[in-house]
Amino acid sequence: MTRQRLPIGIQYFTRLRESNSYYVDKTPLIQDLIERGDHYFLSRPRRFGKSLLLDTIKTLFEGRKDLFEGLAIYDHWDWSVSYPVVRLSFDRIYREPRDIERSILSQLNEIEQEATLSTSIWQTAPEYLSDVLYRLHRKTGRPVVVLIDEYDIPILDLLTEPEQARNNRNYLRGFYRTIKGSAEHIRFVFVTGISMFSKVSLFSGLNNLEDISLNPHFSTICGYTDEDLDTVFEPELTDVDRDKVRTWYNGYNWRGEARLYNPFDLLLFFRNREFKPHWFETGSPTFLLQTLMQKRVTPPDLEGVLADESLLSKFDIDDISAEALMFQTGYLTITQEVSAGHRTAYRLNYPNQEVRLGLNDEFLTYLSPKHRIPDAEGHDLCALLEAQDFSGFAETLHALLSDIPYQWDQTTNLADYEAWYASLLLMCFRSIGVSVKKEESSIRGRADMIVELGEKVFVFEFKLADSAAKTHSALEEALKQMRHQGYGEPYKKRTVQLVAVAFVRKLTSPLEVRAEPL
Repeated sequence: MTRQRLPIGIQYFTRLRESNSYYVDKTPLIQDLIERGDHYFLSRPRRFGKSLLLDTIKTLFEGRKDLFEGLAIYDHWDWSVSYPVVRLSFDRIYREPRDIERSILSQLNEIEQEATLSTSIWQTAPEYLSDVLYRLHRKTGRPVVVLIDEYDIPILDLLTEPEQARNNRNYLRGFYRTIKGSAEHIRFVFVTGISMFSKVSLFSGLNNLEDISLNPHFSTICGYTDEDLDTVFEPELTDVDRDKVRTWYNGYNWRGEARLYNPFDLLLFFRNREFKPHWFETGSPTFLLQTLMQKRVTPPDLEGVLADESLLSKFDIDDISAEALMFQTGYLTITQEVSAGHRTAYRLNYPNQEVRLGLNDEFLTYLSPKHRIPDAEGHDLCALLEAQDFSGFAETLHALLSDIPYQWDQTTNLADYEAWYASLLLMCFRSIGVSVKKEESSIRGRADMIVELGEKVFVFEFKLADSAAKTHSALEEALKQMRHQGYGEPYKKRTVQLVAVAFVRKLTSPLEVRAEPL
């Protein structure tokens, strides 16, 4: 196969096809979508191909037959019929409703001019849209296709300013009501965005949208599969470690059989041939980190979390769960469906190494007032463990934890306090790619943490002492617990060290570490 252009950043179907770029054919799914219904909503993370999908639908309805030659839909579409299209995008910054209004008016004016309609006299966006839909239908004799891209950006960008976000939400609620009110002039509606804002809060005026975000049949309508790599991108696979590519970038799933790559990640990897967090670096996760802290959740706490569909679909300005926020923004994905009586729950986890490591490091950096480099701490701690210098390990760990003050309410119970510091240590190890597990189950219990360094395995148990004078007894208790519960038994064919860590609540005294071989 001949190498083609990598469509990095290309969101327009015409440009992609005319530039001889790679294209993963989504037209079979698009055709199914159009034949099954006419009002849809789709949520996918940023940079996942939503804009290109909408533009492909736009070009199809416009009847641009030449651009679809060689694609699956070419011989299965009535090219003798074309439809007018109104496509609106909200991919800018909107501080308040009047900014949204101006943007909509400007976009509708461009559509009006392109369709050679007479200039409208309407002064508000809802009136203008209603009038444009009516006049396009009357002029062409065909009902209008309405496509809305990034519908939620005016709200998402202002989540740190709830009042402005509410104002924008209320404005959009009224605007979207116009679409339903113009139903007689509309052929097809497709709305895309990142989040699944509650239909009650935003789409109460457009409540006939079918949400296909978790529909298994349309799970691959955006993104690339392994099969796509083997066929469409075969020329780019020379000297590529496929297993490493999967580990780094594959893993997204919306209840379908195939796991997906983020197109942005994969295309940049093919161009630069470097394993880097391409997608993660394009967004600022500060609001996510703030929300995790408010909810008293650390990144390790989200691994394997269970959530039902109602939770994943619940997203509003005043009611955002950590699981829903992380899932809808692409930091978590579905790994398993679990039946729970008459309901279905979903096991969530990080989709791949890029997201796991990226969020891990951002969280540590966010917490540290001295902006330490996470992987430097991890390397130091690992070196001390391998050398079995547990005294030095204790000093280094104490210095690290002292720089990151306890972030949650001091009245929380001891188990939460221990879990907080165990999570911080786990993230330090994870920052350098060490195999580390939290709350690993054994025959009779669960170890707080397991760290694997080659043939050496370190089993950790954390204990909080009431005072510095009681750390000795806390260490004894931790070691006794690990032996009695058999935490190290699954690894007994390797060199195992049981490591007890004891500290006091405010870390005013150095923590203590004691280790014993299994």
